[in-house]
Amino acid sequence: MLNLLRFLFLFSALSLLHSFAFLPSTYAHIGSAGVVVQKRVGNYQVLVQVTPPDVVPGTAKVTVFVEQGRVNSVQGRPVYFFAGDEGAPQADELTLTETNRFEGDVWLMESGSTSIQLTLNGPDGKAEVVAPVVAVATATRDMPAGTGAGLAAMGLLLLVMMITIIGASNADAVLPRSGGGVRRKRLIGMGVGGVLLILALTGGRSWWNSRAEEYQTYQLYKPVPLISTVALSEGQPVLTIRPDTTGFSKNWQRRRDFNVLIPDHGKLMHAFLVRMDGGMDAFAHLHPERIDSLRFATRIPPGLPGGRYRLYADVVYRSGYTETLSDTLDLPALKISPEQAAKATRTDPDDSHMVTERMGVKQDVVGKLHLDDDMVACGKPGASMKLSDGSTMVWTDKPGKTLESGKLYTLKFAVADPSGKAATLQPYLGMGGHAAILRSDGTVYIHLHPVGTYSMAAEESLNRRIADTTRSIKYPNGARFRDSIDTYLSQLKAMPETQRNQTLQAEMGKMDHAMTTNNMVVFPYAFPRAGHYRIWVQVKRNGQVLSGAFDTQVL
Repeated sequence: MLNLLRFLFLFSALSLLHSFAFLPSTYAHIGSAGVVVQKRVGNYQVLVQVTPPDVVPGTAKVTVFVEQGRVNSVQGRPVYFFAGDEGAPQADELTLTETNRFEGDVWLMESGSTSIQLTLNGPDGKAEVVAPVVAVATATRDMPAGTGAGLAAMGLLLLVMMITIIGASNADAVLPRSGGGVRRKRLIGMGVGGVLLILALTGGRSWWNSRAEEYQTYQLYKPVPLISTVALSEGQPVLTIRPDTTGFSKNWQRRRDFNVLIPDHGKLMHAFLVRMDGGMDAFAHLHPERIDSLRFATRIPPGLPGGRYRLYADVVYRSGYTETLSDTLDLPALKISPEQAAKATRTDPDDSHMVTERMGVKQDVVGKLHLDDDMVACGKPGASMKLSDGSTMVWTDKPGKTLESGKLYTLKFAVADPSGKAATLQPYLGMGGHAAILRSDGTVYIHLHPVGTYSMAAEESLNRRIADTTRSIKYPNGARFRDSIDTYLSQLKAMPETQRNQTLQAEMGKMDHAMTTNNMVVFPYAFPRAGHYRIWVQVKRNGQVLSGAFDTQVL
């Protein structure tokens, strides 16, 4: 009887768990949760794609494409920042599904900053690659109606059977038997047993509902809201960004210690502004400076038109946990004289912006987007755009007029000087280039690098943690850590550009991101879902940051 009660309770709990843990995704990390890593490690060139689970614990799907080198086996394991290498589980073997392609599932049992450590073995030696992953619960899911009805019917049957067994054990086991007494004892046993079972199931359901509510309140990821304001300072608009810490004391899941932010590409925050009511015709990539532990500020470029903008702010914490904070703000339309524009200053020398034509479908060509498919190169559709210095950026090797959602692409962009010759590019923030991709409704956003969709600072932080032999990690004093980072950033900003790029590249020494062609940048990416997208590609030439914009449709 006791075992059957346990079974009934477990059955009820599992039914509720299934109903609770499998609801359609309500929030993804700005719509692009997967991680793509493309780099050279040892004698291998690899392209790694990790799709993290939307419910933790859960399994991350890992795919490894070996682009160069001979690999016999690939093993993967999760390494959590706070547990380190000593607290990591054993590695699982990935399966060879086709030539030079390995796939497998890696269990992520804890939330937070995580890495998937992959070990490659083959005739060309042994090599390791780390893919930073943010493991957070981002979804709940509905149980299919048919499954719920089936489980309810089975549960009701088990309940009736249990009540019957209790009644029988209370009456039929009593000797000597007598008709009326046996029936009375059976009915009493069934009544008492039914009441106890219903109370047990009600208590179990109440307990599980409280667990579900705790999941929704504390474990389900919720981004920290931003409070963004724009005010004039010496005739120039200044954007102030402050995380909204309301509720931090009541909800531990939403707390963040902004004192322990670390720079990525030498910047503490990468802020992207896109004008949404203008068809994404205005774009800015800014680097706000920290005023205090919560406030960041940056000057708005004078050429940026007024309107309603979407703000995306990328930050990285000491643990390697990366987060994109977003907000919507109204930028005032200001009439600035040429004299005022000449006096305007930038908060950071690497700040940039551009204004181009609005996104939309051309009137004379059905289904053809602006800034897309305006040329054919080597028999393939392509797109080109004039840059502010007279050079031309070309989207080369475009797979087709429309792209496929979920498919991993290599996006290639080349730059030609005004005479049509290949233009030599300089490092921009320590890399060959940067890109930002935004869906037309703002629900998908990603900041791309030539090595993938992850943060360089997060990778370096997790690499250092793996090399650390201690099981536990000591949390630093927030104020002292913040001061040390601010001092480093001041020193970095004061360096000549060449020295600054050398310093940044040295910090990313383990990351092979050198450009194979000096006039081209390449970005690996898989568009998460169908829609119209705009791609901003940023490179540096002759000391000037150049931005190109391209549109594409994804089916």
